[in-house]
Amino acid sequence: MFSLTLLGTGSVHAPPVYGCSCAACQHALNYTSASRAPCSALLRTGKDTILIDAGHPKLQQIFEPGSISAILITHYHMDHVQELFKLRWAITDPIDVYHPNDPRGCDDLFKNPGILKFKSPNTNGTTFHLSKIKVTPIALNHSKQSNGYVFQSTALTIAYLTDTKGLPQQSIEVLQRLNPQYIVIDCSFPAHIDNDNHNNLDDLIRLAKILPGSMWVASHIGHELDCVRLSGALKLPKNIMFGYDGLSLPILPSSESTK
Repeated sequence: MFSLTLLGTGSVHAPPVYGCSCAACQHALNYTSASRAPCSALLRTGKDTILIDAGHPKLQQIFEPGSISAILITHYHMDHVQELFKLRWAITDPIDVYHPNDPRGCDDLFKNPGILKFKSPNTNGTTFHLSKIKVTPIALNHSKQSNGYVFQSTALTIAYLTDTKGLPQQSIEVLQRLNPQYIVIDCSFPAHIDNDNHNNLDDLIRLAKILPGSMWVASHIGHELDCVRLSGALKLPKNIMFGYDGLSLPILPSSESTK
């Protein structure tokens, strides 16, 4: 058994946006629990702690030295890897980094990795093991080479899919075969804003129809979508929910939130 905790659920437009007076940004300024850190997650399994992306600005405060077992990178945009530039100079044991096949990476991370031990690039659809958990990288639709990850134990399967616009057909087929209980997915914008690299709410609703038995958890959320959410006007299908910073999956009956 394992758990997945959303450390951050925000896009680069996450509330509070500097200088913005919209309802979502003002709400986040007044209530820090309503703000969203850069999109990232934490996989806990047994004694191992596996970080998914490294954009959270407080990684060094959250994790004791030596406590990160491995890092999975979805893609090399700065908001998803920025803390690697500090972490690489840590005084601790090397950390394995699993990543998509993007030879450029980000800046000089490959040239000067420090303690970061970059593994051979992922092969989409080829499963590997981390701490008795099966990990299957799958392709996403984004402006850089990007991977989603499907995590499997004997009792639980969770997919983590950000950043993406829709999903490639071969990735949909993997999801249909593995049938995750939870799918954490990019939903950056409300329905009236379309973007070439990120889902809006209509995109998510269409995708959620493909696997109606899965709970689809929106992440990588911007302030425009949070404004619509706070308005109370949204009526979502029962298999879609909004993620928030600190949400842990699977959701246990005693820990369900009204956020």
